[in-house]
Formats: sequence, structure tokens, C-alpha cells
Amino acid sequence: MSKKNIAILTVIVAILIDQISKIYVKTHFYLGEEVVVFADWFKIHFTENNGMAWGFEFGGRTGKLFLTLFRIAAVSGICYWLWQTIKRNTHTAVVIAISLILAGAVGNILDSVFYGIIFDSSQHKVATLFAENPYGELFYGKVVDMLYFPMYEGESFTFFNAIFNGADSWISIGVVILFIFNKQAFPKEEEKEIVE
Repeated sequence: MSKKNIAILTVIVAILIDQISKIYVKTHFYLGEEVVVFADWFKIHFTENNGMAWGFEFGGRTGKLFLTLFRIAAVSGICYWLWQTIKRNTHTAVVIAISLILAGAVGNILDSVFYGIIFDSSQHKVATLFAENPYGELFYGKVVDMLYFPMYEGESFTFFNAIFNGADSWISIGVVILFIFNKQAFPKEEEKEIVE
């Protein structure tokens, strides 16, 4: 399989897994609902945020719009990076890594751009897909998070209390792969000696 096809397949499959899992949680869980998947250290805990890491917010509606537009611009840059990587015939792991980062970025953009106009609220009830009375507007949707791995929960401290989603996972996995294959991902151009 060509590297171009590997990239396309990786992006499509990763986005599908992300969006199917988010839509399932949104249409089967109410906000704050939690289900233990394995022991007490892997849970599905449905939460939403305005799109920044760790639920951080800035600038209200203007900040939310700026963040979404910035992400869309960043996706264009990632697409160009992926295209150049394929063109240079870089290691397949690097192509997969950049494809995962791209899929993760697109996955969270889809939530931010469209979820506000296709879902109603999840507050105290399960949301409806393609609702008559959506909870938001175009570009003002909330990002769905659900993966929760509290390795240790004490009275005043929880180790690894982040709640994230598939898109966040793809970005993290992609960055780890790039770190492992950094020499292939970021080759240094050898200085050419000019022979007179």
C-alpha cells in the first residue's frame, strides 16, 4: 500500500472511531454520567468542554471562535506537512504519526463547529442527534470527552484526573511516534561541500 493510501486510511479510520464514540456517548449518556469499564481505573465519564486542553477557557465567545478558526488554519498546515512528508518518502511511521495528529485535530474541530447545531443539551438527559432545538450555534459546539483513567483516587488527590477523547488520544499517540522517529521526521540537511 502506498504511503498516500496509508495516510488517507489512517485519517478516515481515526476520525470515524473518534466521532462514532462521541456520538454514542452523547446519545446514550447524560452529562456527568459515569460507567466503570475495568476495575476502578478505566471509566467512561461523559463531560463537555469548549475545546481547550484541560477544559481551560479564555475570551468567552470570541475566544471560542478564535480557537476554532485557529484550529482550522492549523489543520491546513498539518495537511501540507503530511503532503511534504509523503512526497519526501519519509518513514511510514512518520506518515502515520502526522495522519493521527491530523485526524485528532479534525475530530475536535467537528465537535466545535457542528455539535452545537446538531445536538440538544445533555444536561440531566440524553441528547438527541439532529435535534429540533439544538443547544448552540455553528462554531460554538462543545467538545465531547469521555475517557477517564483515574489510576489513584484519594480524598483530596486523584492521579491522572484528565478526561479526554479519541481525538486527543490520536494527537498524543502521533506526538509519541514522532518523538520515537524524530530523526526520520525532522532530518537535518547535510551541509554540502562546494568543490571548486
